[in-house]
Amino acid sequence: MDVDHPWHYDRRGRTADTNYADHIRDMVTLLVLTSPGERVNRPGFGCGLRELVFAPNSPDLAAALQFIMQATIQRELGDVLTIEDLRLVSVADALRVSVGYVMLATGTRVDMVTEQGMQP
Repeated sequence: MDVDHPWHYDRRGRTADTNYADHIRDMVTLLVLTSPGERVNRPGFGCGLRELVFAPNSPDLAAALQFIMQATIQRELGDVLTIEDLRLVSVADALRVSVGYVMLATGTRVDMVTEQGMQP
């Protein structure tokens, strides 16, 4: 078992754990929401999606961020997953992010979707 994120105690008073699939999902989420330079000794870790809350939304921004995310996920998590589908779509005042990946250890496909509010 892997440590659950965010870190917390379970009902026994021990560090909570989670299964492998949830752990990989947590790693993808952390990578996408972490800003580059935020981690000590890992200046390239992160995609910076959270920084774009007040950025002007546009298809050009979505395309640029998609390229950054693809490269960052492959670099940081390429040993545990393979990206099959990564789409960023600017919709009104939000950026919709969908990531489809296959966990290498199990061969299981996972689809994640999230929206980040932005300036119109």
